[in-house]
Amino acid sequence: MTWAENVDDYIRLRRQFGARLHWPEHLLHQFAAHLVNDDITVITIVDAIAFSSVLPAGVTTPPATRASTRMTAVRGFADYMHALDSIHEVPPRGIFSDPLHRKNPYIYSPAEITAVIHAATALEGGSRAQTYSVLFAALAATGLRVGEAIDLDRRNVDLDAGVLLISRGKGRDPRLVPLHPTTTAALERYGHWRNDQQHDHTGVRSAAFFTDQAGQRLKYAAVRDNWVQASTASGLRTAERQPRMHDLRHTFAVNTLLGWYRNGADVAAKMPALSIYLGHSRPADTYWYISAVPELLGLAADRLQSATLRLQVQS
Repeated sequence: MTWAENVDDYIRLRRQFGARLHWPEHLLHQFAAHLVNDDITVITIVDAIAFSSVLPAGVTTPPATRASTRMTAVRGFADYMHALDSIHEVPPRGIFSDPLHRKNPYIYSPAEITAVIHAATALEGGSRAQTYSVLFAALAATGLRVGEAIDLDRRNVDLDAGVLLISRGKGRDPRLVPLHPTTTAALERYGHWRNDQQHDHTGVRSAAFFTDQAGQRLKYAAVRDNWVQASTASGLRTAERQPRMHDLRHTFAVNTLLGWYRNGADVAAKMPALSIYLGHSRPADTYWYISAVPELLGLAADRLQSATLRLQVQS
């Protein structure tokens, strides 16, 4: 069957149950034409996001609302196709539907991250320079949430294997986070410094991996205050521009996706692995990055168009 015939069957079935679907029918025939034009035989989440994000010129409806409407129509059709053949992917809910509660991510450049870490090495007072420079670098290198990093216990940091066990993350299930060798080495140096120099005079041995001058687990408020100081000293934070620590996590996720796209990887196949790595309980939280970052959305759209261009060249 053709995509248009599949759309007709889906609309017919829904109307038998009382649905009207006038506008969704229009959108789904556009989606069917898009699938045919790009020679797409299997619906993927990335395809659905790219189609839903490309809006007609001159529309007055807010882009997020319009994209959510398009995605709702596509999701229903994808669900129907998935029931016929599980090879088709069903987009998760929430990719476009919660724009008011998501801040646009600030994506740090490598130079900006380096500048903040360098500024942290100059923080005065106690162990702040040694601790926060490593903590901020670890956040950038791993994509951990701030709370996950400061909740790390020594027993959950396996530097021999280069793996972190995140047991108290936002998600319900523990997860393993493999480390790059350079990150492992930095954490190992910090651990030696903490053990050999910082607490000799305190007699305190906290279970925490990252500790303050008194040997106690870091508190979020203190971490936030030191981030503000370091990011301000680096020139990154100003009255007009105030990127957050959490944006280091966003930067990690976006750079991972950009690398996959630029290397020609199968992004749809790799997305579940990124969701698990980041500890997302909802796949929509991972796919959201594609719609939130213009460069990623552009790469997704370019990939969809490449199939059409190849067909034109071959013909």
